[in-house]
Amino acid sequence: MEATFFDQVGGHAFFQRLVSNFYVEIEIDELLRPMYPEDLTESKRHFELFLEQYWGGPKSYSEERGHPRLRMRHAPFRINRAARDAWLAAMSKALERERPVLSDEQFNELHGYFDMAAHQMRNV
Repeated sequence: MEATFFDQVGGHAFFQRLVSNFYVEIEIDELLRPMYPEDLTESKRHFELFLEQYWGGPKSYSEERGHPRLRMRHAPFRINRAARDAWLAAMSKALERERPVLSDEQFNELHGYFDMAAHQMRNV
């Protein structure tokens, strides 16, 4: 049986680092930080669970929170081009920190996904 992308990149440890690195950027971003709750603990956990499930890991996200419904969950926030670009910049920095453990193909697949997802979340 072929390993999932989740397994290929290092499983839980990889996504935990990626999300942690991403939130380091969120915490200092003047545009994005106000869109998040003061305590980022649950936001980090939900994002980690979502990414792990999306990339072939445990189904914990759906078991706990149901269908992802990303556009609906992001609807309360004003996501314009600037917010999308800021989010992508934060994720790109987080992804760059993980580059040494990723093949070029894995890096490009992740980057492509985040780019597509960020564009889909725009609602303004």
